[in-house]
This record gives sequence, C-alpha cells and structure tokens, in this order.
Amino acid sequence: MTNTAFTPHITGAHKVITLGGGCFWCTEAVFVRVQGVLDVESGYCNGHVLNPSYAQVCEGTTGHVEVVRLVYDPQVVRLRDLLEIFFVIHDPTTLNRQGHDVGTQYRSGIYLSDEADRAEVQAVLDEVNRHVHGAVVTELQTLNNYSSAEAYHQDYFEHHPEQGYCAHVVAPKVQKFLQTFADRVKHG
Repeated sequence: MTNTAFTPHITGAHKVITLGGGCFWCTEAVFVRVQGVLDVESGYCNGHVLNPSYAQVCEGTTGHVEVVRLVYDPQVVRLRDLLEIFFVIHDPTTLNRQGHDVGTQYRSGIYLSDEADRAEVQAVLDEVNRHVHGAVVTELQTLNNYSSAEAYHQDYFEHHPEQGYCAHVVAPKVQKFLQTFADRVKHG
C-alpha cells in the first residue's frame, strides 16, 4: 500500500477526487485500504501560494488545506461510497479542526477535478447535512492550486505506525474504517 509518487495511469475509466478531512496522514491511511482506489497522494490545495511547504501551510497564511488526492476506478467503487467513507472517518461539523488538530489547513472539504461530479457530491453533502441537523461545514469547491506534500508525508502511517500520533489518532480511524466498511476493504 505504498505511494512512491503520484503517477497513476489515469485512463478515461479512472476518476479523481480530492478530499480534506483533517490531517492527511489519517485520511490517506484509510483510503489506501479502499477497494477500487488505485492511488492516494497527500497534498495541499485551494490556497494562494504556489507549491507551499508543510511549514508554510501550518502557519495558516497560505489558505491551503491538507488533502488526499484519490484516483479510483468507478467500476469498482462509486463516488458515493468514497464520500460515505469520508464522512464516517472525520467530523464534518467542526470548523477548521479535527480533534486536537486546529487551523484552516484542517478544514473539511471536497475538491472537484470533474465538474460533472458536482451534483452527486452536493446531493450526498445535503443528505449528511440533514442527518446532522444543518451542522455540516464541509466546503465544496473546484480543485485549485494543488501540489503534492513532501515525500516524507506520503504513506506516513505505513512507515511509522508506532509513532505517537499514528498510534493514537490515525490507527483508530483506520480501525473504524475496517470495522464499518469491511466489505470495501482492499485485499491482497
């Protein structure tokens, strides 16, 4: 489940969606395990600085959000399924925060590479919002100014499962995914 570089062979049959659900280590660790997801890359998007560094993003002045960019096969996993997983593994009702991670870089967001997906994403977002009585703060925007995170962020959980943050924050999210979506777990 390693991600050496974001160079997937995207064909007309593959799709891309970019999701911000707090720390990208958490989100990446879940989505690399989803059946039908072909590649996952941690990165930054929708800020105003070209190719920001992690330190710049953490300062909160670039406008970027930590995200994962997913390449998936819609013949194997539907966009709706990916969004369902996304909304279960993070809290879409907390503004600019996930747990103890606080700042605009941790905001909840869905960033579209294909405007044809907007109606479906909006429908799911509306369903979730009704379920939580209008408390969703997840933004829905067109993907803008995307750049890959530094190499040491890629597959962070896979390389450092015993590290404190990974053991206490990332691992429980992975476990929640594995228990809640056992039928969608990648095998092999």
